[in-house]
Formats: sequence, structure tokens, C-alpha cells
Amino acid sequence: MTDEVSTAIDAAFVKHFQAEVVTAYQQMGSKLRSTVRSKNNVIGASTTFQVIGKGSATTKTRNGAITAMSLTHTPVECTLTDYYAGAWVDKLDELKVGHDERRAIAQMGAYALGRKTDDLIITALDTSTNTIGSALSPAEMTKATILEAFTKLNAADVPDDGERYALVAPEQWNHLLGIEEFSSANYVGDKTPFIAGCESRKWLGINWIMHTGLPKGTGTHTCFIYHKNAIGHAVGMDIKTDITWHGDYAAHFVNSMMSQGACMIDDTAAVKIICSDTLTSDAEAEQGES
Repeated sequence: MTDEVSTAIDAAFVKHFQAEVVTAYQQMGSKLRSTVRSKNNVIGASTTFQVIGKGSATTKTRNGAITAMSLTHTPVECTLTDYYAGAWVDKLDELKVGHDERRAIAQMGAYALGRKTDDLIITALDTSTNTIGSALSPAEMTKATILEAFTKLNAADVPDDGERYALVAPEQWNHLLGIEEFSSANYVGDKTPFIAGCESRKWLGINWIMHTGLPKGTGTHTCFIYHKNAIGHAVGMDIKTDITWHGDYAAHFVNSMMSQGACMIDDTAAVKIICSDTLTSDAEAEQGES
């Protein structure tokens, strides 16, 4: 009878824990997954995304054949990697604290894998050669810099269709708040509803997101403005949890795992801005005049 009760308790533990990990990942995990081009249920160690070339319209003679656009298709390979986030849950701790300990560890695993998803996307963005500023001569997050990046996207015919995104570090977010058009409700839209757990707003047709995981240099952060189709994100296995009982430890080992990858699809649709974490007096004056 005791074994039956123990088995039932363990089964309930596993079922609830798995549900909590998935829920935590969906609600509080990756902030960027929905901002890029994603492919799910990938079979194998890699997949390809197609870069489709631009087409042009033509005329035709009466009763003549239509000239095909002859669109080019360039495959870009995206390699998947397996990631794990494991932790021990002591049986006696579980009895003492109830579901709180289980939920806390479920959330920590989901957070870790969510951050890894964002790391993959940011690493892919960081391969862009379409840059403004450098480590030796960083740009400043001013309206002029933003308009320069905006111009780069427009010159490359990147669609202005509501799927443009900008990632900035907290320091650059504070600089943006010095621009009246960015900080005033008269110019910006509501928070981006599908991005939870961070500051976001819409300005210049771009969804602006504050993110703490951007590449950091000496007194600089690398920020990005990109279109959703610039980055490919592939999922071989979405987040899942395996729980095993170890009698010699009197504890469950909880292992959350996933298989994902990210790659740059279209370099022209992503602008990398190496930004100073401080503004010069001239830049501050520009912010105040805007």
C-alpha cells in the first residue's frame, strides 16, 4: 500500500512539474522568440531557411507569355544544439515547503532555457556586417543614429510592415527616454503585447525592446534594429522536462531540455549599432532639442 501511495505521489509530482516548466517558459522565458522567423519540429541536426531574392514586374504583349520573375532562392543552414538545465529537489525539502520549491525550480529551468533562446538569437544578430559605430568609436543612442539605421533598412527595401524590432540595453533605453518623440505618449504606441517581462514600446514603426542580455564591451553595448525575416530560429525539440528518482540521494533530479538554433538569414535586414553607455554633452544637447 505504501509503495502504491508513493508511486501516485511521484506521478503527480512529475505531471505538475512538467506543466509548470512549460507554462513558465511560455510566460517568462524567451523575450525574442516571437520577433524572428521560426521553424518548429525540425528533424535532424540542422535545417535550412530560404533567402528569396527580389522580383520585378514586367509587361507583356497582347496574347504573349508573361515573363517569370525568376526569383533566386539561397539556402542558409541553421544548426541545432541541445541544451539542458538540471537541478536536484530533495524529497524532505519538498515535504517541508510543498509546491513552492518545485515551482521555483521549474521557473529557474524555464528562465535558463529562455535566456539561452535569446542568446542564440542575439548571437545570430551579432554576425551582421551592416554596422554603425565601432568599439574604438562607438555611436551614441541619439535620434540621428536611429535615423541612420532607419535609412539603412529603407534603402535595402526592408518592409515597414510592423515587424521591425530594436533591441537596446538599459543604458541606451535611458538615452532614448531623453528623446521627446520616444518618451511622449503623443508619439509612441502601446507596449508590445506579446513580449512579457521587459520594457517595450512602438516608435517609428519599430517595436523597441529593452534587453539585459546584449553584448557588452568596455563602456559600450551592441544594440540591434532588424526585421523579423532577418533571423531564422529553428526548434528540434521544444522545452521538455525529465524527472528521475535517485534513492541514494533521496531526491528527484529535474532536467529541463531543448534543442534549438538560430542563424542570420538576411544581413541587409539587420543593423548592428555599437553604442556608448554614456552621452557626450553635444549628444545630450541634441536629445534635449528633439
